[in-house]
Amino acid sequence: MTGTLDTSYPDPQASTGLMLWRVTNSWQREIRATLAPCGLTHVQFVLLAVLASMDSASPVTQRDLAERAATDPMMTSQVLRALEDKSLIERHAHPTDGRARTLMITPAGVLLVNRANTAVEEADRDYFSPLGNRTQTFTACLAALSAAADISGRSASPGS
Repeated sequence: MTGTLDTSYPDPQASTGLMLWRVTNSWQREIRATLAPCGLTHVQFVLLAVLASMDSASPVTQRDLAERAATDPMMTSQVLRALEDKSLIERHAHPTDGRARTLMITPAGVLLVNRANTAVEEADRDYFSPLGNRTQTFTACLAALSAAADISGRSASPGS
């Protein structure tokens, strides 16, 4: 039986978008499984890791973190509440902006994010190992796509 999809691709494996979707789903499953023993979701890990990587000499706000992590500010706020409930971060009044809250990672948060990061980096190495010496080229291609999306506004949240 012949399909009825009108497509320019000779078979599904030729669709870059479909292949990216498949690989992304597969990789996310691996990362979820890797983070499960740490008790973190993927987005919790990302926000905690980004916060840990930011300069702690100056106050970091939820907005700063959302921008750096390229996450939706409302979702970021919800995830930060969960991280605060787990005592992995603390939120304090901003020294100069009465509406903003500053974020600090707790010692428990530092320990957990470093343990999780070690596991994620190992999972990434294993997952992308079939690329061999092409891994850096693949990463550079992903960075180019990400930068192009940022410039064109394609990565902006809906309604913005």
